[in-house]
Amino acid sequence: MGRSQESFSKKEKEKKRLKKKKEKAERRAQRKAEKAENGAPSFDDMIAYVDEYGNIVDTPPDPSQKEEIKAEDIVIGVPQQEEIELDPIRKGRVKFFNDEKGYGFILDLETQESVFVHINNSKDDIRENDRVTFEIEMGPKGPSAFNVELVRK
Repeated sequence: MGRSQESFSKKEKEKKRLKKKKEKAERRAQRKAEKAENGAPSFDDMIAYVDEYGNIVDTPPDPSQKEEIKAEDIVIGVPQQEEIELDPIRKGRVKFFNDEKGYGFILDLETQESVFVHINNSKDDIRENDRVTFEIEMGPKGPSAFNVELVRK
């Protein structure tokens, strides 16, 4: 007859594994017993509700004060901005302009926004702090000025 394939080290490893499993079960039973002794809160005690103002409360909401909301009224995402009719020809001041690269930014005097300007969209040579008139179009990276002209004094 052949010898058993179970060696001494295999037996020791199996004993250690069973011992750990037994200790873990004992710790779990001990925790359950401690919870029962201490009067741990039940699930119902742990539930919290949110009132109509967003505050966390212990009492459930009153069903008589329930409001019906239509699914069509719910806006998902960013709402569209209303188009504001502004004068198409704007006035501004050149905040920054790089002659070597041929671009800069104009500060719109009405909205105080910076608008990108390229030398190709300018009728006159412009420099920093010049007063200009311009029109705005949406470029690939945001608003861009075109028909840029110096304001003659």
